[in-house]
Amino acid sequence: MNKIQITKYIENVCSSSLKASRIARTLTNQDRLKILNSIINNLRRNSSDIIKKNSIDIKAAQKNNLSDALVDRLLINHKRVLSMIDGLVKIRTIPDILFKKINKSKQSSGIIVEQMRVPLGVIAMIYESRPNVTIDAAGLALKSANSIILRGGSEAINSNLILSKIIKDSLIECNVSTDLVQIIKITDRSAVSKLLTMDDYIDVIIPRGGKGLIKKISKESKIPLIKHLDGNCHVYVDKEADFKTAIKCTLNSKTQRYGVCNAAESLLFHQSFPKSYMRNILEELHSHGVEIRGCKKTKVIFKPTRLAKESDWYEEYLRPIISVKVVKNIDEAIDHIEKYGSQHTDSIITKNKSNQSKFLRAVNSSSVMVNTSTRFADGYEYGLGAEIGISTDKIHARGPVGLEGLTNLKYVVTSKGVIKN
Repeated sequence: MNKIQITKYIENVCSSSLKASRIARTLTNQDRLKILNSIINNLRRNSSDIIKKNSIDIKAAQKNNLSDALVDRLLINHKRVLSMIDGLVKIRTIPDILFKKINKSKQSSGIIVEQMRVPLGVIAMIYESRPNVTIDAAGLALKSANSIILRGGSEAINSNLILSKIIKDSLIECNVSTDLVQIIKITDRSAVSKLLTMDDYIDVIIPRGGKGLIKKISKESKIPLIKHLDGNCHVYVDKEADFKTAIKCTLNSKTQRYGVCNAAESLLFHQSFPKSYMRNILEELHSHGVEIRGCKKTKVIFKPTRLAKESDWYEEYLRPIISVKVVKNIDEAIDHIEKYGSQHTDSIITKNKSNQSKFLRAVNSSSVMVNTSTRFADGYEYGLGAEIGISTDKIHARGPVGLEGLTNLKYVVTSKGVIKN
């Protein structure tokens, strides 16, 4: 396609999505549940075809020397198809929150003021690698009565096309507009640039992918974003940490999966935490193939440590590397997180209730955890069914964005003919 054709294509997609968003608001909860049920059934019936199409993307990714972390994000196997289905099942069970009036109050003027939760309208999702996002995003958009435009990465095009066909077939089966969920079928990057200018049609853009993608979208978009830039997540092991909890949570935070935004990238030890315990934790990480990049004190405790550079404290590695620093106290740990962290997810390991409370109040991240693996920072794990992304912004949605994050409130005012004096 040339530029004129791409522009026309994107304009048609956006225009039809706006019309579909008006249809979405008329669907009852039962209508929306019927669509989700159909998608669940079609995913089950077509799981072998999904895996087959995904294998084309996997082979191309390996041929193009994509990193192991990216290939892992791209992979769909039987277990991940079941996970997509399970996500939709959970979305299906979320109580309907739309179009209900709340916060009712009667004013002295005689007017009655309430609020009603309503869909955002048209959502555009721009994402890389993970084709499961196609199902999660579509499911949440449908449940929240929004229309959605999906633009996955070129590396997942075969996977995304078959998943979008399954969704389209379900929409047809339920006799509703197929424009409720649309996928951008062209992989030319200029399509993304054009999409970012369509502020007359699109209400919010949700980017999900690498730092480069999100920076580009943040710079170019004329449309509000729900985003997080990166996931430099920390585990802070306090001086009063339980050793078993510390080693379990640290290992799980870092090694359960490397190429995800909620994996721990930085580890902080209180200097009074026993050095033998620090060494044990570092040895366990090392035995899992994790490279330790640490401060001078870390190097003394664990000889294989590679001395960290200033840039390491900021880094989201997304691979088997972790930065490690020994700090004087909890205040230095909090200062370190404030300076180098990404306000995504940070965890404290301690039995000290006062330090738990201090960490929870002072660490300004979208998820803050106590004696818990950072890997739980996920909409599915938070009971949201699935998530459309994680937001580190401070306006509207923050943290994992589920159903409620795809809605907002409008005021509803009624009276018996009251007029203002």
